[in-house]
Amino acid sequence: MAAELLIENPRRVRFANRHRWPVWLTLLSAVWLLCSVALLGSEADRKVLIRDVTQIQGVRDNQLVGYGLVIGLRNTGDTQQTFFTVQTLANTLQRMGVQIAPGVVVVKNVAAVFVTATLPAFARPGMKVDVTVSSVGDAKSVQGGVLLLTALRAPNGAVYAEAQGPLVIGGYSEGVPGNSKSVNHLTVGRIAEGAIVERDAAVDLSRFRVVSLLLLSSDFTAARDVADTINKEFGKVIATTIDSRRIDVDVAGSGAASVPILIARVQNLSIRFRAPAKVVVNERTGTVVMGGDVRLSPVSVIQGSLTIDVQTTHVVVQPPPLSNGKAETVDETKTTVGDAPAQSIELEEGANVDELIKGLHAIGATSHDIISILQAIKAAGGLQADLEVI
Repeated sequence: MAAELLIENPRRVRFANRHRWPVWLTLLSAVWLLCSVALLGSEADRKVLIRDVTQIQGVRDNQLVGYGLVIGLRNTGDTQQTFFTVQTLANTLQRMGVQIAPGVVVVKNVAAVFVTATLPAFARPGMKVDVTVSSVGDAKSVQGGVLLLTALRAPNGAVYAEAQGPLVIGGYSEGVPGNSKSVNHLTVGRIAEGAIVERDAAVDLSRFRVVSLLLLSSDFTAARDVADTINKEFGKVIATTIDSRRIDVDVAGSGAASVPILIARVQNLSIRFRAPAKVVVNERTGTVVMGGDVRLSPVSVIQGSLTIDVQTTHVVVQPPPLSNGKAETVDETKTTVGDAPAQSIELEEGANVDELIKGLHAIGATSHDIISILQAIKAAGGLQADLEVI
């Protein structure tokens, strides 16, 4: 008997023959299975752009630092005990033609600060970068302050930028001593585009004879795949794997018109990439972060709870009546031991860390217990991943 399909409305479909619906269910299950296999295959063959997993050797950011003054504070600056603040203010005024002795300067609206910034690659004079301003004295807050012109230097001592401007604080402090409210950190501020680049820090790519790609994560397989992909793209061997992190590309052999064109072409190639199996735990916060490829060997975990509580009480003992004795203090110690029954979980071959943690939560293990158990499983050879404790 053929199945009769009845359509009552576009969203409601039912079958008149109830004996044939398992066939349709079987077909749907087959389609779902094929989609699942396709998804799993695509996940295993996940591709990423070379630009996302590498960087160019010699093309990098640079750190800048400077020392300056923040002015305009509302009596929240450094106190007189911070001598270098007063000395810096006196030196600044002297450069402006004002002669004063540092010992007679009494101000509370000035704070000495360090100014830090990151100079991006290919920075040119006139570009603007963000700066972070941090108090180095005993100032209570730099809220509402203005940074005076401060030179930002590289490790070689050369000035690469000049910073100045009003600070933005991600918090506030209101009230009077003994009854005040503070939110976030008040001794660190930020100036968006507060520094202007004064010196060219760009790298001359035209002098590159070899472009060296550096993998962000050391991996021999990924390094080989990057070199193979580049050679296949150009139809000849121009890329060589040096080690697990570095791949050299011959500029002249590529036939590219320029180094930037070569880099752009290489960076937009895609390779198969699988993240390393790694578990990162933070003992201070009890945080556990794991990769999706982490697997466990067959393992059994037994976890119990032993609690020992010791309480000491001071008791005053009075002497007997009509005696010449004195009252004495005696310590009475009470010890309570609680031993909860051990609980266990078992994991089969191929289980992942997510299944382990769910099982540990089911038996009442805390985050710190989980970290200790992961370390023990790694020591026993049951964790097929790199365990990093930070």
